[in-house]
Amino acid sequence: MTTEAKLPTKRYFEDVQVGDEIPRLVKAPVTHLQLVRYAGASGDFNPLHTDPKIGEMLGIGGIIAHGMLIMGFLGQLLSDYVGPTALRKFGVRFKSMTRLDDVITCSGTITEKYEADGEARIAGKVQAVDQNGDVKASGTFVAALPKRGGE
Repeated sequence: MTTEAKLPTKRYFEDVQVGDEIPRLVKAPVTHLQLVRYAGASGDFNPLHTDPKIGEMLGIGGIIAHGMLIMGFLGQLLSDYVGPTALRKFGVRFKSMTRLDDVITCSGTITEKYEADGEARIAGKVQAVDQNGDVKASGTFVAALPKRGGE
């Protein structure tokens, strides 16, 4: 796996500005073994994700990745950026199919800072694209960050 993402570091509300870009996360090419493993982990055994003959019969040219796997990649991007417990909202829309050998790059931008329910929050947009720039999923998130001196 190639990534620009770093291990989670303590990120404070004051350190984040509207317009900041989240460090990109570049995943290794999608493999058949990865999809079979994801089917086992998620319980989604739809053969469209694991049996190439089914994809051929349906006329989509082979198997496709689970959309939730791509959402998981975006979740990893966010978890790396804000930490595993900071997310308050996270949702995506699936835009196109992900195929074997696609290299997915996840990115995001901070669009808003505000306070709500006693928390300092950031909001932003995320997307996952393949090596050709084809958007696979895009979405939004809200995360709560600590304030300096507020812990």
